[in-house]
Amino acid sequence: MVWEVVAVVALVLMALFFLPRFLRSGVATVPEYLEIRFDRQTGIICNLLFLVAYAVILLPIILYTGAAGLSSILDIKSLFGFSSDTAALWTMVWGIGIVGSVYALFGGLRTVAVSDTLNGIGLLTGGFLIVYFGLNAISGGNGMVAGIEEITADLPGKFNSIGGNSQEVPFGTIFSGVLLINVFYWCTNQQIIQRTFGASSLAEGQKGVLLTGFLKLFGPLYLVLPGLIAFYMVKHGIIDIGLKSSGLPNSDLAYGTLVKHVLPGPLTGFFAAVMVGAILSSFNSALNSTCTLFSLGLYKELVCKRASETQVVASGKIFGWLIAFIAMTIAPLLGNTGSIFNYLQTMNGIYFIPILAVVLVGMLTNRVPAVAARWALVAGVAVIATGYFVPPFNLVVASIQSYHFLGLVFLYLILFMLVMGAVKPRREEFVQQDVHAVNMKPWKFAPAAGVAMLIAVVVIYVCFADFSILK
Repeated sequence: MVWEVVAVVALVLMALFFLPRFLRSGVATVPEYLEIRFDRQTGIICNLLFLVAYAVILLPIILYTGAAGLSSILDIKSLFGFSSDTAALWTMVWGIGIVGSVYALFGGLRTVAVSDTLNGIGLLTGGFLIVYFGLNAISGGNGMVAGIEEITADLPGKFNSIGGNSQEVPFGTIFSGVLLINVFYWCTNQQIIQRTFGASSLAEGQKGVLLTGFLKLFGPLYLVLPGLIAFYMVKHGIIDIGLKSSGLPNSDLAYGTLVKHVLPGPLTGFFAAVMVGAILSSFNSALNSTCTLFSLGLYKELVCKRASETQVVASGKIFGWLIAFIAMTIAPLLGNTGSIFNYLQTMNGIYFIPILAVVLVGMLTNRVPAVAARWALVAGVAVIATGYFVPPFNLVVASIQSYHFLGLVFLYLILFMLVMGAVKPRREEFVQQDVHAVNMKPWKFAPAAGVAMLIAVVVIYVCFADFSILK
């Protein structure tokens, strides 16, 4: 729930603070903005971080979760007579990866945006249908209200919006790593915000971002509640999601198994089709971002500065196929992780935190030099990776909670850059120029809409809060 609801805070920040600054510079990528604010080397480092992270973290996770979900919905193992779940997973991963690559590399950003819109409508519709049929199944056909009463009585602790100290996301982490990761994801993550860079005006971009925030307010209903329904059904032996090699329940299959169990046959087919589209859209947008980052940020800047537009596009497509191959090879191996969602958020922190720190300092200051930004990017990644994987530092990080660790690294990176700005400032103050790429007149209702959504976030948390868990 925390990832869904706190995302609204980040989206309000995107609409009111980040988006105007990006659009004023007329950039197509986040590294391009950092190149304007700092220098070319800073942009190249940021570019490389995005490319490596997308290839080994984001794209494989999209493929794995999509393949696992579809396999459980459609029972791919039985349908095609595979001898093992692993064979079914590999087949689904490569099938989705190849189809998605063709779509992304030949369709471009416009097709990704259109398909995302259509799939988003389908996912919202399907998500609410799963809640309806799931609660009805729990109540034995006596309706949603009876289902809610049954599940809340059986799992009272699961409906607390406050995470205890022993849980994966304790309450205090909302104000450190969780908030920072959300702000990066919705405000500076190339894969997500590239759509807003194509806005026809600042006002239209703000409307789209705030509409996304409004829909995120319903995340606890269409995304979190189905998880609780699945938990109830697994607990009572109504559905079986199997076990991972570690012996823990295979929660990665919970959603797909729930869909197959509660939806009527025709609706299962509809939702499976929507899932395919959504998976392809997520994979496509990430792959499209990767191609854009490489072709404009590296190929055009370093390899062939005089390249024609045709050559730039071709370089992106070739690189896209290479990245897709790497992602399809890594994806099936993720089945050995614990919670795939927490794995995603933890791994993302390695590059999320340094990039967000540099972007924020770049937007809020005008004297911090490029050398500070470059060192912050490199040192931030090195420190977080060391804290995650190198003994005995990883034991220290585990003792203070990984999200608090990310918050501390973020704070130190900010302080380092501010000190560098005071000790060795730029010769001239940075002044952001309006390149007049789009109409910069803001939507007049944007501040009011943002405040209303922030109030809604607080109200949602208070309604489900039981602070006694912190004692």
